Amino acid sequence: MYVPRTSELTIGFIKARKLKAKDITGASDPYVKVWLMRGDKRMEKRKTAIHKATLNPIFNEAFSFIVSWEHIRETTLAVTVMDWDNVGRNEAIGGLVLGSKSGPSESKHWGEMLTKPRTAVQQWQKLKPL
Repeated sequence: MYVPRTSELTIGFIKARKLKAKDITGASDPYVKVWLMRGDKRMEKRKTAIHKATLNPIFNEAFSFIVSWEHIRETTLAVTVMDWDNVGRNEAIGGLVLGSKSGPSESKHWGEMLTKPRTAVQQWQKLKPL
């Protein structure tokens, strides 16, 4: 959702389904990491809570960023679903980029958000391998 008057861009993560298992237990410990990007530059990062041992997490979290109307067209949100690991590095499960120059589904979602200010636009997005 984008509110031009306050320059507030909000992205929500409701849930994920059928994530790839990354742990030897056959599950994952997923969380979402989102970067606010302006062009190729990372501006701000937010992360959801970690959900232990599940491939179907329910996040129900939202994050807001301040993005002026002048910068909204060059702004993208880089979303990565990660698998948290107690030992070693966290692994990417998949991701996507929301913005005007993204893939067809993502750019449609972004465009709908911009044409319906102050309205939450919910849509499933498919993760791509990273």
